[in-house]
Amino acid sequence: MLLRRSYRSAVAGVGRRTFSAPTPKPTRLSQEVDKKWQAIWDAKQAAAAPPAGDKPKFYCLSMFPYPSGAHISPWHSYIASNSLVFLLKTGQLHIGHVRVYTISDCISRFKRMQGFDVLHPMGWDAFGLPAENAAIERGISPADWTLSNIAQAKVQMKALGIRFDWSHEVTTCQPDYYKWTQWLFLQFLEKGLAYRKEALVNWDPIDQTVLANEQVSVLSIMSRSWRSGAVVEQRSLSQWFLGITSYADALLDDIDSTAILNTPLTVFTTRVETLYGVSYIALAPEHESLPAILAHVPLSQRPAVEAYVAHVKSLSKVPLYLAEYVLPGVGTGAVMGVPAHDDRDALFAAHHNLPVSVVLSEDGTLVASGRFTGLPASAANDQLTDYLAELNQGRRHVQFRLRDWLVSRQRYWGTPVPVIHCPACGPVGVPLKDLPVELPSLTDPTMDLKGTGGSPLARMAHWKSCACPSCGGPAERDTDTLDTFVDSSWYYLRYGDASNTSVPFTKSNLTKWMTNGGVDMYIGGIEHAILHLLYSRFVTKFLADHHDVPTSEPFKQLLAQGMVLGRTYKSPSTLRFLKPDEITVDKADGTVREAATNDVVVTAWEKMSKSKYNGVDPQDICRQYGADVARLLVLFKAPPSHELEWDEADLLGQSRWLLRIWGLVVEHNHALAAAATTSQQGRYSQTGDEEALALRVAVHTAIKKVTEALHETQSFNVAIAELMKLSNRLGGLAHLHGSKDFADALHALVVMLAPLAPHNASELFAALQVDQPTLTNADVHD
Repeated sequence: MLLRRSYRSAVAGVGRRTFSAPTPKPTRLSQEVDKKWQAIWDAKQAAAAPPAGDKPKFYCLSMFPYPSGAHISPWHSYIASNSLVFLLKTGQLHIGHVRVYTISDCISRFKRMQGFDVLHPMGWDAFGLPAENAAIERGISPADWTLSNIAQAKVQMKALGIRFDWSHEVTTCQPDYYKWTQWLFLQFLEKGLAYRKEALVNWDPIDQTVLANEQVSVLSIMSRSWRSGAVVEQRSLSQWFLGITSYADALLDDIDSTAILNTPLTVFTTRVETLYGVSYIALAPEHESLPAILAHVPLSQRPAVEAYVAHVKSLSKVPLYLAEYVLPGVGTGAVMGVPAHDDRDALFAAHHNLPVSVVLSEDGTLVASGRFTGLPASAANDQLTDYLAELNQGRRHVQFRLRDWLVSRQRYWGTPVPVIHCPACGPVGVPLKDLPVELPSLTDPTMDLKGTGGSPLARMAHWKSCACPSCGGPAERDTDTLDTFVDSSWYYLRYGDASNTSVPFTKSNLTKWMTNGGVDMYIGGIEHAILHLLYSRFVTKFLADHHDVPTSEPFKQLLAQGMVLGRTYKSPSTLRFLKPDEITVDKADGTVREAATNDVVVTAWEKMSKSKYNGVDPQDICRQYGADVARLLVLFKAPPSHELEWDEADLLGQSRWLLRIWGLVVEHNHALAAAATTSQQGRYSQTGDEEALALRVAVHTAIKKVTEALHETQSFNVAIAELMKLSNRLGGLAHLHGSKDFADALHALVVMLAPLAPHNASELFAALQVDQPTLTNADVHD
């Protein structure tokens, strides 16, 4: 049980009659309590992961942050959820960070109290474009900029009481880390899974680099960069790939694609029930049928060619288009356009003035769909698929949207590709003894890093020129850097051996922390399932096959958390976001008005952003209320998977609740001291006392429910609600102050509070040792 050790010690301690002076009842929460206990935890290295022992292990990991100070465009703010990490602006944490790291800290503290050996590390996903762009803007090196942001963010994490094991810290831009990222690449190269080929790639003309297909967002009929928002160009470049498709369950080589006119064109869809609503067919520009189609069209007529296919059911002519949003390697490279029931298809159809046919009603049943009219969509999907299969006009197919992973990037701030190109030997992997291949120093960051259509490293001749490790002849280093997703695809394996200079990870530490399914609890956004989790699973499976990693899956459980939203205020006339000093609040009814016009403003809950003036600095919250109040609010306001609407008024409620618990402890201690020389102490612990029995039942009920909420469902709001119920019950039992049963209940309450609000729980626990002065600095977590 959660309270096994601390609860019993509380019971044993009551009855002594030597008391120190009771703690006075506080009227506000002091930040000094935070500093005191953070210093105690640091001194005793409370977060240090123990070596292998007899206890069960628990590896608790939150996704590491990206310490960049780059400016974020509105476009990037919209699609930043495609990135692995939380973006740090000028090194500052935001409330989203507070939420995810508080969750991981709460879980790790709870598991330690249950008797587990816990690894709870932190690191930094420190390479990437934002830091490089910020360095160009400021005329400093990306390394200086990144490391200064890391230092600031680290101070803020500690101020929140997040107990990370900093002895296992990793930073992906440091040579002692990217040496092993380069080693990993060379393992793929050795097994034939890293290769270089000429490929048509997505080129970002603003950031001057290649983008993986997954980093291209299609929010209109044009493809745009996930970061800069630029319209993506297609270029043919020689690029490095990792053979991720070698680990797919099935390949797509059984799909027939016929390149002859007047024969069936195979399209792929996941929504066959919308077949009767098809207005056009879209082909990928690289579709292999295209040469055969164009071969029948005179060159002079190709810009105005009109091509049609016959609809499989109506036999009416459906226009055929080339569309950039259709990817050649996904499905058959041909899709059906249903503008009535797909937003992207609707944009495309509107642009080309195509008809729109509604085939799904608002209640989800089919309309205007022949013999299938009136069926629910799910049933129609199955029946229509079976019908097409009977006619040999379609079939079910499991589609894997998987292509080999393009990992080349034409930027400076990344892991250099550890390959040397020799005129005689060809591409040669850098020997292990010569790793890491370090990035060259910069003379003038603004000029050295300026994009020119190729990698900045290609212009650094002093670094580029080298000897071939195979024949000794003159050669050149590869001038691309690796996608930052390569750095983050294996970092969870490095934490156990963060300081090891000989190997990336040892079998003993992998056995300790990665057995039984890998990381026990991985905390981050569900949006990362497409990219980061895919790449991490691929790398883990590869290493399990070739390097004794004891699991083929990196993460046992993913705990996803929703976005933190802040209230925004807009001018009703212009919809311009208003600053706090541009609004007024009616004290009578709370109406918010624009100060300049006295008009009622437009309010909404939106993602926090400086440009929307709805951001919150966690340091301000800690200074005013203490770290525990901020922690309690992000845990209590909403379940982890839900969006959290941040309202500063809620902080007062959490602060008052902690002060009420303080009041219970202080009043109990006063009663205990007053009764120390009388026969009143312990009179309510007599067997058969119904009130005492009811209290014990309430305590054990709370223990059960809180333990289940933290252990089984990670329902932190439920756990806090149970503690509030228990504290309210104790608040109505003032006549039991000083009794053994009340002492037991208080100890139970404080111990259960410890993972959630550790600073105040530790101080409250110390205050409860009023009869044992030598234990006034005892840690409630021990």
